[in-house]
Formats: sequence, C-alpha cells, structure tokens
Amino acid sequence: MAWFEAQKIHKRFGDHVVLEEINLGFEKNQLSGIMGPNGAGKTTCFNVLTGMYKPDRGRVMFDGEDITGLSPPQLARKGISRSFQMMNIFDEYSALDNVLLAVPEVRKAGFNVLHDLPNNASANDKAADVLARVGLKGKENTEALSLSYGERRALEIGIALAAEPRILFLDEPTAGLGTEGTAKLADMIRSIKEGLSIVIIEHDMHFLFGLADNINVIQWGQVVAGGHPDVLKAN
Repeated sequence: MAWFEAQKIHKRFGDHVVLEEINLGFEKNQLSGIMGPNGAGKTTCFNVLTGMYKPDRGRVMFDGEDITGLSPPQLARKGISRSFQMMNIFDEYSALDNVLLAVPEVRKAGFNVLHDLPNNASANDKAADVLARVGLKGKENTEALSLSYGERRALEIGIALAAEPRILFLDEPTAGLGTEGTAKLADMIRSIKEGLSIVIIEHDMHFLFGLADNINVIQWGQVVAGGHPDVLKAN
C-alpha cells in the first residue's frame, strides 16, 4: 500500500459519472503529479482526495488510516494541506500576516491572539522563514493585494507550507502565469520539495514533467496511464 492512496474511487453528480474506479498512490517524500485535459475529472479527483467532496464509493487512505469523507479541517489536523486554483488570500493583510495565520501555534490559539502577533517572536520567525522559502523575502510587510500575480501564487503556497504539512496538494499552481512566472514557480517548487511530499494537479505537461517523480494521467474519469515522466514521454 502506498503512503497516500485512493482505492476504487467513484464519484457522480446526478446522472453524470465523473470518476470511475480511480486508483492512485503517492509515496512519501516524492513529488507526484495528476495530469489530464479539461473535463477529464482531475479536479473532482483532487477535491475527493483533499476532503472537499465525499466519494460515492471507494476509500482514501493516509499512512495506513482510512480518511474517507473527513472534512478539510479534519484533514488539516492530520497534516494534509492544499492550495486552490482560485487563490485563497486575505488581500488586506500583509504577506507576513497571511502566513502567520497558518502557523500551527497561532491556529491553535485562535483569532483572539491577532493583536498579540507582532510580539510573538517565534511565530513571526517561522512565517518569515516560510516567505523566504517561497521567494518572498523582503515582502513581509507588503499588503497581499499589492503583490504581483506570481508573488500571490507563491504566497498561497507559503500559507499552505506554514501549516507544516506532511503532504502538500497544489491545485493548478501555474494557472494564469506566463512563461517567466511558470519558470520561477518551478524553481521555487524544486527548492522546497526536498523532504516534502507534494501532489500537483496540472495541465501544463512541460512544467509537470520537469518536476515530478511520477505522474498519473486521468481521462474520461479514469486513470489511463501512470509512471515516471520519461515513461510517459515515450508513450
């Protein structure tokens, strides 16, 4: 059994079957990819894996535990973190404050400690370190709304990283990025992936082939191919 595994996942909306007998496995400390054209079912699959949708049949297993149907907050407490295709950022907060709110010690204390955050040296140091990891050093006090689109993409990944996840899911991280922005994002992900388990859903084949240890291809709601990028390139 893989470290994170989907077993015979089936999902339908009304009469429309979106996922049919999906089997996926992601290993610890690897970067795994899910690829497929628009309408293939990959986003629905991603949402099932991260608790946004409950499968109609099948199981999702994480480190030997059945996590099928658990909510996103419950999964977050188990070390599963994700970004979204549509960015989820507090525009009126600084980059540092956005990341601070995801630091575990701050989340445990709740929003009632917001006024004490400037005095929490430990949490501030952790947040600043995360911003440096995603290429936003020097942008700590910049309002999120004032960041460039690529920087906002990096900030959202930083927010997900700040939760100290055991596995990080990234949903279409290149969406809206040009060639230069995509290249910068790829460099950033390379810099953070060591010692971290990452799963990326992505339509940009070149981007994913340059990063992933293994890739699964979804089409018509089924996994139609999988393996090392070199194997898929030859297919």
